[in-house]
Amino acid sequence: MSSLLEDPTLERHFKGHRDTITSIDFNSNMKQLATGSMDSCVMIWNLKPQMRAYRFVGHKDAVLSIQFSPSGHLVASASRDKTVRLWVPSVKGESTVLKAHTGTIRSVQFSSDGQSLVTASDDKTIKVWTVHRQKFLFSLSQHINWVRCAKFSPDGRLIVSASDDKTIKIWDKATRECIHSFYEHGGFVNYVDFHPNGTCIAAAGTDNTVKVWDIRTNKLLQHYRVHSAVVNYLSFHPTGNYLITASNDSTLKILDLLEGKLLYTLHGHQGPATCVVFSCAGDFFASGGSDEQLLETDFSDTGSTNLNKQRSHSSNILESEAKSVLPLNQPHLQEGIGIPSALASTLEHIVGQLDVLTQTVTILEQRLTLTEDKLRECLDNQQKS
Repeated sequence: MSSLLEDPTLERHFKGHRDTITSIDFNSNMKQLATGSMDSCVMIWNLKPQMRAYRFVGHKDAVLSIQFSPSGHLVASASRDKTVRLWVPSVKGESTVLKAHTGTIRSVQFSSDGQSLVTASDDKTIKVWTVHRQKFLFSLSQHINWVRCAKFSPDGRLIVSASDDKTIKIWDKATRECIHSFYEHGGFVNYVDFHPNGTCIAAAGTDNTVKVWDIRTNKLLQHYRVHSAVVNYLSFHPTGNYLITASNDSTLKILDLLEGKLLYTLHGHQGPATCVVFSCAGDFFASGGSDEQLLETDFSDTGSTNLNKQRSHSSNILESEAKSVLPLNQPHLQEGIGIPSALASTLEHIVGQLDVLTQTVTILEQRLTLTEDKLRECLDNQQKS
């Protein structure tokens, strides 16, 4: 770790979706990223090794929520087509379908043990499912308007939900009863989640605010007015010390929860920033936007010391500056294997060259995708005229 606080640095950006990216998640093995989009597709981006992304087609309408299972062997996606799909994130992209709700499904999440799924829908209900048998277990139905988001607590005993009825509800999974309602007078809540220690929740609001509530005392702990437009999404750092938010003002904000203040503002997206998530170890975060871009940013040297400095950082999103993502403190090849150092340095050089080649291929693929999109646009325009 550096002794000075370093700005988060953009590692890589990806383009492949043909509409707004709505949801994003890292595989726990850090080898893949999954995204859902208004273009009705699920995409799996292969980070290690860098390979062309998999595009999964199956949903008949916008994909609004996506998540890897804790093991990383499954991806769940929720759609406006009223179904949830469970995908195997490999080349084939096979999926099974849950005809889950009678309205748009806005949110899907695995429990931390990977055994259950919770879904939230415009049909005003929250539903819980078993993953392995893919069977419906029960509904929670006290909301009187669309339910935007539902999440399990880290221990799986509680569920939090946010609705357009301007309430956030805490449910006991065992008794299936609502044990508390928080009332949001300023606007609706787009997204809500539990702090990693399970004692509080954070809510992203249409009134441009982010609020943190203690669910033991039911008191408001923190109230941030840092965005100038609707807040769409948020993600807690695994340590619980930071919160990252994405807003229609096109920025991401990193909040220092211990100090109770804004730490960074990041300007990477052209237009609304629609989703953001920290990786499982917290050393990276990824964000998606209405600009159809997926940005991956390094957070590994950030926030260790000197927390009283607030920086503003503009992400450089030039393709030519895309860097390959390497694990932190990557061991040298000779360590623990007994390879002679000369051979090890040669191998490291070869690996470095392969990285450069991989980057080049990735950039060419991105340009090919852009060319395909432009060609499709030209053909569409030609047909219209």
